[in-house]
Amino acid sequence: MSVNINLVVEVSKQVNEQEVVALYKANAWSSAEVPEKLLAALLNSDTLVTARVDGKLVGLGNAISDGHLVVYYPHLLIHPDFQRQGIGRQVMELMQAHYHGFHQQMLTADGDSTAFYQSLGFERAGQTVPMWVYSGDEH
Repeated sequence: MSVNINLVVEVSKQVNEQEVVALYKANAWSSAEVPEKLLAALLNSDTLVTARVDGKLVGLGNAISDGHLVVYYPHLLIHPDFQRQGIGRQVMELMQAHYHGFHQQMLTADGDSTAFYQSLGFERAGQTVPMWVYSGDEH
């Protein structure tokens, strides 16, 4: 099923702290607890893609890149009320189109998201092991 009623998915940094924090809280992401850092991180990303329905922010994805070879997609989240309607796919497809031809497109998939990312062409990165120093607790 695909949402098509007044859905706008675009590269845009036109977001405000309140709507971003509401989206992250709706998804129980710990980043919502540091709103000033979250907004700064998103606005300083190489690319930020937003998804809006009737003007309301319902999803976003961002990319960090060296601009030539490598891009990393740290965040993709869709408001729970709008998940499984094709919005996340549209956000990722727009980002992948923007970085088409890059040597490496990377992300970390967990839980149920693995199959979604595989459907977009991502695959397990050989024998690599994801590692981090992380201050959140939602994973």
